[in-house]
Amino acid sequence: MQTDNIFTGIKVVDLSSYIAGPSAAVILSDFGADVIKVEPLHGDPWRHGNKVPFQPQSDEPYQWHLANRNKRSIALDLKSPSSAPVVQKLVAWADVLIVNTPHDARKRLGLEYDDIAHLNDRLVYADLTGFGENGPEAKLPGFDITSYWARSGLLSMTRDAGLPPTWPVSGSGDNATAVGLYSAIVTALYRRERTGKGSYVTTSLLAQGVWSASVSIQAALADATFPPMHDRTHPASAAMNVYRAADGTWFVLVLTPDKLPAVARAVGRPDLLADARFATPETLAAHMPELTLVFDEIFGANPMDHWHSVLAGLGVTFGEVRGPQEVINDPQLRANDIVVPLAEAGDKLTSTISSPIKVHDVAKVAARRAPQVGEHTDEVLAELGFESSTIKRLRTEGAILGAVEEAA
Repeated sequence: MQTDNIFTGIKVVDLSSYIAGPSAAVILSDFGADVIKVEPLHGDPWRHGNKVPFQPQSDEPYQWHLANRNKRSIALDLKSPSSAPVVQKLVAWADVLIVNTPHDARKRLGLEYDDIAHLNDRLVYADLTGFGENGPEAKLPGFDITSYWARSGLLSMTRDAGLPPTWPVSGSGDNATAVGLYSAIVTALYRRERTGKGSYVTTSLLAQGVWSASVSIQAALADATFPPMHDRTHPASAAMNVYRAADGTWFVLVLTPDKLPAVARAVGRPDLLADARFATPETLAAHMPELTLVFDEIFGANPMDHWHSVLAGLGVTFGEVRGPQEVINDPQLRANDIVVPLAEAGDKLTSTISSPIKVHDVAKVAARRAPQVGEHTDEVLAELGFESSTIKRLRTEGAILGAVEEAA
């Protein structure tokens, strides 16, 4: 396996907060990029996400390690005039700069692309917004639940008939957007290899949400007629529905017509193949609720292990509905390096989720814990060429956080 990582030598300044921007930087770090996390003196608010009421609660800042592993942290007050030379040197040093600060605040801080592009003509400036750069709501704040899920149409479609929209899984839209932002960055780095020029790249939670919902949104563009919302007791197809095994496990069944005869025989109901209610497409469509009841009875008679064996043996497409505690014990995750060891994070947190991109014959960087607030401030500033006396002055002026041991 190759020892050098793909992005060894690539330098990233991560000015973003919360999830999507930092997670794009994590993917770069997985492949060897040197990522500097720039935080306010009090730290990125996402450091405390493990204590937010609607998040899973833990003494371990699990979400912080997920979005910021492998990074170095400097704590910098961007509002302080004394921070300007640090920002300028970071921009000149970087290959990639990631920012999701609202544009009005960016202007006040002098961090718009036009403010800093002259400092580094090879810079890839990666901009993440909630609703896009333009339009009447470009300045609105956005989180994944509002921009990615609600505004894109996804939230309206991920529910059963007659039920209100539900609360989606936190961070799911952010992490999908992170992959999109990473792709934009990598595209710009490839362009730079060919032209020598940097780029301004951008995406938004809204754009990524619409892309995720694009089959249905494209249908709307074509003025398509949409079927009724899913109702498992009156489905469009009983062969594509959700069923529950005897042990209470729900599973998704996607049964194609060519598999039906073999399945009917395997479950001990070959009579279904001769049942007049299900004999033609027309009669079948009229009797989907009855067939659903038949399948409910069949699948409710045995536990999931039994149906897993039967369906897998017939090559039927199905998926067991698993909770997080079950997912982490799925052998597929470790067999495919989806869950990997995380060094030095904590007594209870010894593993993390790897980014979903794999390049064969290229090793990813071994995951290590996310940094403390400002843990590497002195180290990074020294690498940028600041003398120790200047670093001390910046600390005295309140532009940077005091040493970690002083801040504790």
